[in-house]
Amino acid sequence: MTISACRVRRTLAALAVLLAGLAAVARAGQASPAEPGTGLPGAADSFYGYVRHAFELDGVRCYVVVPREGAKGRPWIWRARFFGHQPQVDIALLELGYHLAYTDVAGLFGSPKAVERFDRFYEYLTSRHGFGKRPFLEGMSRGGLIVLNWASHNPDRVSAVYVDAPVCDIRSWPGGKGKGKGSPADWRACLAAYGLTEEESATAKVSPIDRLEPLAKAKVPILSVCGDADEVVPIEENTRVLQQRYERLGGPIEVIAKRGVGHHPHCLEDPSPIVEFLLRHAR
Repeated sequence: MTISACRVRRTLAALAVLLAGLAAVARAGQASPAEPGTGLPGAADSFYGYVRHAFELDGVRCYVVVPREGAKGRPWIWRARFFGHQPQVDIALLELGYHLAYTDVAGLFGSPKAVERFDRFYEYLTSRHGFGKRPFLEGMSRGGLIVLNWASHNPDRVSAVYVDAPVCDIRSWPGGKGKGKGSPADWRACLAAYGLTEEESATAKVSPIDRLEPLAKAKVPILSVCGDADEVVPIEENTRVLQQRYERLGGPIEVIAKRGVGHHPHCLEDPSPIVEFLLRHAR
């Protein structure tokens, strides 16, 4: 799948204007979906003027947003958690003809159950609807757990991974075993999702930072965007460990550390560096 450099430049130049109108569109609540005609199931509504299909797969909530003009090969970006939050990158890729997809893995913390759920969704979109075999993965905050763990299990099914203020070690969050505050209720749910006891969690190799070898061997590019003053998901316990271990294994990784920024806001006001990173590694 090839997208012309001219088209990319036009899209990124127009993105600032597009984003300026997002707040107004959201406030007005106006929907302007075109006729779907995609074969996708579920009721169609609007996601910032694009057609969004909402449906269930094996009882799990799913969304697919359709571009106005799809790129060849049906490329897509796969969002994990917090659908619709800081959607700058998603909208830029929709403008370039990418589909946007989401399936709910709430409460699973990137555990094997979450990986299995992602497996089913991937097979459904690629086998039943002809989606591209190598999506971009996007994980915000705790979404980093599932996109990195799934990519580790499926390195040949990923073009690139973009994580944002990502949780890379369950002991950091929700465990709160380091500098971060953690979340006791989420920690109990996380242990249950993995089938671990508190004692077992201390040495269990279940977090993304412990599962990087397959990704590095496949040279899957990773981009992490995060605040260097994050007190919820400390950069030193998550992105920096991810970066150090991945580089040691020979994996390609870039980090955009926002000086003086905490866990929020996610993304970048101008998402061009993120979009350009993803397109640079489109496969």
